[in-house]
Amino acid sequence: MPAVSVDNILALPRIGEVAPDATERPVVSVTTAPTGYEGEGFPVRRAFAGVGLEQLDPFIHMDQMGEVNYPPGEAKGTPWHPHRGFETVTYMIDGTMEHQDSNGGGGIISGGDTQWMTAGGGILHIEAPPEQLVMSGGVFHGVQLWVNLPKSNKLAAPRYQDITGSKVALLSSPDGGALVRVIAGELDGHQGPGSTYTPIALLHATIAPGASVTLPWNREFNALAYVLAGHGLVGSERRAVRHGQLTVFGRGDTITIAAADAQDSRSESLEVFILGGKPIREPIAMAGPFVMNTKAEVMQAFEDFQAGRLGSIPAAYETLE
Repeated sequence: MPAVSVDNILALPRIGEVAPDATERPVVSVTTAPTGYEGEGFPVRRAFAGVGLEQLDPFIHMDQMGEVNYPPGEAKGTPWHPHRGFETVTYMIDGTMEHQDSNGGGGIISGGDTQWMTAGGGILHIEAPPEQLVMSGGVFHGVQLWVNLPKSNKLAAPRYQDITGSKVALLSSPDGGALVRVIAGELDGHQGPGSTYTPIALLHATIAPGASVTLPWNREFNALAYVLAGHGLVGSERRAVRHGQLTVFGRGDTITIAAADAQDSRSESLEVFILGGKPIREPIAMAGPFVMNTKAEVMQAFEDFQAGRLGSIPAAYETLE
């Protein structure tokens, strides 16, 4: 699981020690993501399954894509499809993904890169492995997150951010036992490159066996941690977690995550995707690729899509359909 790594973690800026009077967030729940299939049939784990939207707000949906090692000719993606009312964040840990949208955005992302697409008022897009990966086969592993937009921004103009792995902020835990990548938002005064409508923080932490990291966390944010690989412990309760499990934390100033002393053969370390944000606390009406505030707005989104008002497939792709 390469994503973004460093030769000397001790040369990185350190996350500061937490204040003595800081309150650690308790563990509210640990849930296991069921497996399923997306798009043309690539395997996913539904990270948020079984967790109420009120605990996820401002997030809506998250899939761990893979980890799968495709044989030649088997790599799959998604066909052209619409979105309205939220943002999609695709973080590639291993492998390569190609994205194009009807607004002119897109490109190829690989290990450690992030595609941030604001659907806003409406957009069409496609995500697929590049032809080279289809022909050769190879490892494919990533995360796709849906971030809600507040009512005032649901019909914002679509935009696209290409965040290469070289742009993420890299931090070390005080003892060098954990590497933390800040993709968006802020951690201990260090800002990630992703620009967001809703205040959030997105991190990917690699924690060495037996090591622990305590992160300062905005009291106004919720706090979630999804295990991408390995085994660990969360909270002061040191509750056991493993690959494919999501932890929801309660209120407080800090969150603590530790790696088990022994990891399995698939991962040398504990890999965790950590996220949180300021809840929007607005009604949610959701159907398929549309996330709005009312059922009437969702129906309008379907009508606008059918009428071609959410964009059109570029001519270069129409011949391939």
